[in-house]
Amino acid sequence: MNTINIKSFISIISSKIVLFISKNFLKGGSTFPGRIALKLDRNILKTVSKGYKVILITGTNGKTTTTSMITNILKENGFKVITNNTGANLFPGIVSCFIDNFKFGDKNTSKYAVIEVDEANVKFITEYISPELLTVTNLFRDQLDRYGEVYTTLTKILEGVVKAPKTKLILNGDESLLGNLEIKNPTEFYGFNVPVQEDTKLDVNADSKFCKFCKSPYSYNFITYNHLGDFYCPSCGYKRAPLKYAVDEIIEVTPEYSRVVINGTPITISQSGAYNIYNGLCAYSITKELGVSDEVIAKSLGKQDSSFGRQEVIKIDDKNVKIILVKNPAGYNQAIDTLCLNKEPFSALFMLNDNYADGRDVSWIWDVGFERLPNLPINDIYISGMRMYDMAVRLKTAGLDSNKFIIEDDYEALTNKLKECEDKNIYILATYTAMINYRKHLHSKGYIEKLW
Repeated sequence: MNTINIKSFISIISSKIVLFISKNFLKGGSTFPGRIALKLDRNILKTVSKGYKVILITGTNGKTTTTSMITNILKENGFKVITNNTGANLFPGIVSCFIDNFKFGDKNTSKYAVIEVDEANVKFITEYISPELLTVTNLFRDQLDRYGEVYTTLTKILEGVVKAPKTKLILNGDESLLGNLEIKNPTEFYGFNVPVQEDTKLDVNADSKFCKFCKSPYSYNFITYNHLGDFYCPSCGYKRAPLKYAVDEIIEVTPEYSRVVINGTPITISQSGAYNIYNGLCAYSITKELGVSDEVIAKSLGKQDSSFGRQEVIKIDDKNVKIILVKNPAGYNQAIDTLCLNKEPFSALFMLNDNYADGRDVSWIWDVGFERLPNLPINDIYISGMRMYDMAVRLKTAGLDSNKFIIEDDYEALTNKLKECEDKNIYILATYTAMINYRKHLHSKGYIEKLW
């Protein structure tokens, strides 16, 4: 304790008191304690992060799931690990995470912090921490009113990267925006060596369709989804970087899991969809860099528990309900891909909010491929959220039978109607605050044991 100045000491103690009150009486508040700490000591993160080997995970989609996968693999390997598992990925939330785990007099230096960080907040974290590793999962259009286009998001991330030139970057090589970056950091890439589907033509709503150097359209040897894949520019020669870690074979893809081969090792990823294969591949790449064996990685990835709205499965009476967070066209289309894997009938709940954390502009739903849904065995179609009528119009325009629509904004009534559904399997596709708020309701009714 004598190595900490009085300002830092007061900051830590005050934040810990607020954390205790938040956890035990307010059932939340993972960001506010960090704000208190920063008010008292702006440099507190540098103090409370000492002794940790820090891994930062950023990017548009997949941050929370990838963070969870990396954390679980490192724990499986016997490492001491902390993480911001509630998804509080802004500067104050990350400060809260470190303070929550801080112990006065702790001299253990063999510990890891696996931290999810919002793209615009990387620069605040690397101001005080020099991470061991930093990964960028992908860059998609997301919350355009906050981030703008994908180049703006990349610029925000790089503002943080340049503050930590010794940090090793593990980047998605299939993301064309992440190649040939003018930075000093040592860099390795991961990606796919095989297609998810036999398609080399970009969708009209794909994000980064033009070469970032000469602005000519990209060509592809194959596409995985959206604009990700084995790209090259026929005009200037820019192409995907060599991959250190790669998916070499896709053995099986189901609504529950995927079986793939990564760097010669067969691995089962216990969450479905191409995007979760990417998440698993990223987690594999990071943990291999930290010296974890293939056996430990495969064992952990095969038993990952989905949680906090990322393909989280809960029981509402006799119904199997899977919650999938959707927040932009790329992620929503991947969620629809998951629905398309179903052969048996199911029902679906679509929840759309437009709070700040969701993005106030919901026009992005018109870039989602809902037109694939009428071909699926969907029975009841539930619609809720602050912008439920916008969603209803979008789904009707996509060709879904409006006679099947059950529109309900009251969570109590909505839950009762889900209980009356004839199907045993129900998917909930919800934007961020809709997911958070409905989970809180389900928690209050005892259907979800752990809120955060």
